[in-house]
Amino acid sequence: MREKKMSTIAVLGAGPGLGMSVARRFAKEGYAVGLVSRSTDRHPAYLEELSASGVPAVAVAADLRAPGAAADALAEITAALGPIDVVYHGPGAQNLNAPMLGILETEPADIHRAMAETLEPAVEVANLALPTMRSRGSGTLVYVSGLSALVPLPFLGPYTAASGALRTYARTLAAAASEDGVHVGSLVVGGLIERGDIHRMLTEPGTPAPYATLDPDEIADAVWRLASGLEDEVVFDVLTQDPTEV
Repeated sequence: MREKKMSTIAVLGAGPGLGMSVARRFAKEGYAVGLVSRSTDRHPAYLEELSASGVPAVAVAADLRAPGAAADALAEITAALGPIDVVYHGPGAQNLNAPMLGILETEPADIHRAMAETLEPAVEVANLALPTMRSRGSGTLVYVSGLSALVPLPFLGPYTAASGALRTYARTLAAAASEDGVHVGSLVVGGLIERGDIHRMLTEPGTPAPYATLDPDEIADAVWRLASGLEDEVVFDVLTQDPTEV
């Protein structure tokens, strides 16, 4: 009897917070894990942890904004682990030290830059992953957008437009791809994610965060539900209300 292929997830945005929580959650379900992040510094520790859980794993360094980077990263994961069943698209903030523009200071060039960082890589990933998924009649994409896609948050400036566009793209893609058996999930996150780079930047060691926080393991559980087709969209919001799921 032919052995059943192990399912594979590509985690685009493999940071110490949500990205690795997603990787652990899917490894727990027996998925092979492909990690993609901009730097190789943390990859050895990530791979050692995943290998200890007994699943195959590979890590790829790529800046998804660069031309051809997404194609190369997905190809490398596919070559190492086989066809990709789930793509989690959750790249982190591009420049943690850049000043944040408010919406009243936002100019067209700022919107264009935010779209190039946020929406354009998401579209490229869909164009790369969807043809294979549609041809075999299965697969999932999960896109992460910010709460400003749903709630006015003026302090986020150009990223309000980018988050709104990304969520709308994901929801519209879901409507189109479902005809071919492909699920596209939308994850909307509003809050400081524990253990992530921004959380570490804003908190001193041993002190509580200055803002309400979200547990990345709880969000990873939601990603699993989205990938399993149990839900179409999940919202986490500790900026304007208690964490909710819709």
